[in-house]
Amino acid sequence: MQRLANKVAIITGGARGMGAQTSRLFVEEGATVVIADLLESEGQALAAELGDRASFRCLDVSDEDGWQRLVGETLERHGRIDVLVNNAAVLVFGAIEQLSKVQFERALSINLTGTFLGIHSVAPIMREQRSGSIVNISSVDGLRGVNALAAYVSSKWGVRGLTKVAALELGPHGVRVNSVHPGGVDTVMSNPTGSPREALAEQYRMVPLQRIGAPEEVARATLFLASDEASYCNGSELSVDGGMVAGFYYQGLPGSPI
Repeated sequence: MQRLANKVAIITGGARGMGAQTSRLFVEEGATVVIADLLESEGQALAAELGDRASFRCLDVSDEDGWQRLVGETLERHGRIDVLVNNAAVLVFGAIEQLSKVQFERALSINLTGTFLGIHSVAPIMREQRSGSIVNISSVDGLRGVNALAAYVSSKWGVRGLTKVAALELGPHGVRVNSVHPGGVDTVMSNPTGSPREALAEQYRMVPLQRIGAPEEVARATLFLASDEASYCNGSELSVDGGMVAGFYYQGLPGSPI
């Protein structure tokens, strides 16, 4: 049985990478998907690939008016919103003393404020329906610190905290809010040169699974939280990181490969 049959889902950053794989998987599992992204050509091409149960809408997640238009159009066309996946994000590099205020606030406006606006916009609809699932894509870096990623880490810790508050406020109304925490995943964001996954193995030798993740592995975790299979999950954190948060795997110690 399709796990998202007859459900309507909005996926931000849905045109590329993890968002695109999530869009594909959701349609396969029976959902009607609204792909929300600024990548218009890629988003339209993906919607055409996925057929009648997918559509594309241009959205800047940091624009409150844009969110209101998107939610209004989705309700007008489909009559309900069952799932929101807040996936859109940017990665901003730079040590604290080198980052400008503009750079720092850009990461926050997209990664954190965009997530807030998504929850803020769909919450009244889901509360009235007394059902819904919101999945916020945070990061393994929302569970730890990483040098040179002050803006990104701050935004992803913020997403983690926002998820907890939304879970508390919306849970009594039948709406679940959870977060997914990907580690290194083979997307344009973390693999901008498009290196083969096998070639990246050395960079991930400290990760217990010793490889980079695939977008579809994150999509499957998101599907679980979006579906009724996760009906008693609220305010939870699901790491999809190859064991990165568990700790570093040191070569040459007892129990390590020869």
